[in-house]
Amino acid sequence: MATPFNRRRLCKVFTAGVSAWYVPGVFAEELTRTPQQTEGPFYPDRLPLDTDNDLLVINDTLTPAVGEITHLSGRILDESGNPIRNAVIEIWQCDSSGAYLHSKTGNANKRDPHFQGFGRFLTGSTGEYGFRTIKPVSYPGRTPHIHVAVTAPGQEKFVTQCYIQGHPENQRDGIFQSIRDEKLRELLLVHFRPIQESNVGELAARFDVVLGITPIDESTPNKIRRT
Repeated sequence: MATPFNRRRLCKVFTAGVSAWYVPGVFAEELTRTPQQTEGPFYPDRLPLDTDNDLLVINDTLTPAVGEITHLSGRILDESGNPIRNAVIEIWQCDSSGAYLHSKTGNANKRDPHFQGFGRFLTGSTGEYGFRTIKPVSYPGRTPHIHVAVTAPGQEKFVTQCYIQGHPENQRDGIFQSIRDEKLRELLLVHFRPIQESNVGELAARFDVVLGITPIDESTPNKIRRT
């Protein structure tokens, strides 16, 4: 069973992730852009009243969602490794029964009413983000995944998906396998590792997103767009 959201613990996860990655000179070479993926048909057609970064508890309710508690965090970066501040990152995924927050979802009769299904986060000066959610599960036709969308200042929305490293269904998932380059597919694979100090089996997962940004034109050098 899930426990109440521990914001101090989430901050600890953020701090550990940022300190591990924010090292001067580590981005001497240009980073590879995160592959783009389809948004899919189940982006919420009606957003929940609660759109914060804790998908396990809706507003002030006491009953948590069902699933393996996962702290998903990472950073939004440009190709030079610079953090992108004030980027809005959204995630959405199905619940533990395979149902989305969408009017046409399958398994609607089994949908977990306590799972928010969608969340937003605004990045800070180091480009970090963080969510408390559940480890994704499979449903007919798809391997487990989490949808991720990023809108950086002056850019169009960038959409991708992240997957569980080593999950056997990845090999049969048409959307994941549509990326022909194995090295690019690797960029979307995420380890879900146990948090040692957790006594309820919480997991930590890290997914960094690298965006390609260029000036729109020479007359507007301060605006950027996705390429």
